Amino acid sequence: MQSDLPFSQACENNKDAILAVLARVFGDRRNVLEIGSGTAQHAVHFARALTHLSWQPTELPVSLSVPASRIDRYEGDNLLPLQPLDVYTRPWSVAPADAVFSANSLHIMPFDAVESLFAELSVWSPADAVLAIYGPFNYGGAYTSESNAHFDQWLAARDARSAIRDFEAVDALAANAGFNLEEDNEMPANNRLLVWRRPAGS
Repeated sequence: MQSDLPFSQACENNKDAILAVLARVFGDRRNVLEIGSGTAQHAVHFARALTHLSWQPTELPVSLSVPASRIDRYEGDNLLPLQPLDVYTRPWSVAPADAVFSANSLHIMPFDAVESLFAELSVWSPADAVLAIYGPFNYGGAYTSESNAHFDQWLAARDARSAIRDFEAVDALAANAGFNLEEDNEMPANNRLLVWRRPAGS
């Protein structure tokens, strides 16, 4: 770890578990759009490990300086220059990719931003695109752990528009956008890595 760079302990803890899934589900992909790169620990780690991928990091325009410092130090050529992306601003200005990844973003966004994200994916994503989203989810309207319940309370206190999302609601948005759920992977710390695919020819 370089002490002068932005750092998330959660990213450090989960990056290898996520990578194990992405190496499989993105194995035949060429281009990945990452929505919400944060500290860019994931972007750098995954780009370094998955050298067959061209990885496009993005972040909100007001937060570009956070991931930029780490991305600028990346030594390879498969991590593309950081781009601004606000899911509300449609159509997106980034080029279509055959894979999309986002981590710990849906519970931070207001729900109408989550809706906007999937609405744009419905027109932006090519056929056979793969979508992988990591984070905590509720199932059947219930928390999967006591720690997630406490985390949701913390989110509400921080911003009333933030909340752990219900899996069923997110899956319905994905289905409406033309994506079929392929995998629901159990991950460390009571998180999930959900994988959807848009059918070829859709």
